[in-house]
Amino acid sequence: MATSEYVPQPARYAIFVDAGYLYAASGALLLGCGSRREYRVAAEKLIKALTDHADEQRRGELLRVYWFDAAPKRQPTVDQRVIANLPLVKLRLGNLNAQGQQKGVDAQLRADLEALARHRAITDAVLLAGDEDMLPAVEAAQRYGVRVHLWGVEPTHGSNQAEWLVWESDTVEVLPAEFLRPYFTKAKVLPAPAPGSAAAVRDAAAAAQRSSPVPSPSQVFAGRPPSVKPTPAAARAAVPVPGAATPATVAASLNSATAAPSDGKLGPDRDHMLEIGEHVAQKWIFERGRDNIRDLLPGPILPPVIDKELLIEAEKELGGSLRPYQEARTWLRDGFWERVYREFGIGIGKSD
Repeated sequence: MATSEYVPQPARYAIFVDAGYLYAASGALLLGCGSRREYRVAAEKLIKALTDHADEQRRGELLRVYWFDAAPKRQPTVDQRVIANLPLVKLRLGNLNAQGQQKGVDAQLRADLEALARHRAITDAVLLAGDEDMLPAVEAAQRYGVRVHLWGVEPTHGSNQAEWLVWESDTVEVLPAEFLRPYFTKAKVLPAPAPGSAAAVRDAAAAAQRSSPVPSPSQVFAGRPPSVKPTPAAARAAVPVPGAATPATVAASLNSATAAPSDGKLGPDRDHMLEIGEHVAQKWIFERGRDNIRDLLPGPILPPVIDKELLIEAEKELGGSLRPYQEARTWLRDGFWERVYREFGIGIGKSD
């Protein structure tokens, strides 16, 4: 007896997130910011909150989260690499041009949504987006029998989603500010140095360093045998690795650094620098893996090239130079080692 190939499928859904819309709408709503540089996002926790919320509403199992974003020349940032490493999350990158416009994101979203619908891999799609360009993807999925549930971010005024997109979706929900607020924090920005000052010159040098590739830990430590996991006491007494910074070289570096900015402005506070140090260490662990990060042990002194990379990453977080703030740089290293040592369970290291 002939049977139809179109048999009932088990309930299964996927979540499609236009990160450009989510970040821009949330930054404006929660912090009054118009640029990603002005705030930080706890993306891992945010994605977990979104999947938990969908699980409460949708029947069936989650297939995966599709995260659509953009980056210059499609080269992922450190934060995007962290997202790509999350379980059941698929990172899709479009190109970010010089004007800050996303290119290719809509086409990728439509291709994924239509393919899943055509192969009956999902019965429902949760779409977090606002652009009318997403409308063809919704219509294509619906032609294959998929229900599309549109999510949006609470607007600051009026609406931040295209009217036709709202009309064509099967259900519509607006995520309130209270839901999103825990995952967005305003970035602390250091005061800009006066033009022509030593700090301004250092900023220009840092910008030049950012444009050149920085060796990875595996490249720096190529050929070095694995370190034996030390106790905290042994870590402080460990013999320096050839090529790594020694206490003498670090002391010389500290003596040559400026303890405070010449204009007398206060630098970042200790807790904030510890937080950034931990944040950078966590991103390194996600991006480069435990095996490469293990090469940094026993610590607590970083090789110069790795220390420079840590400083550059922190300055990106702050949006300004840390070179005039020697004490803040020390706190930054302390936060970095606290996270690394906690990851490997060998106690807490200090950079002083």
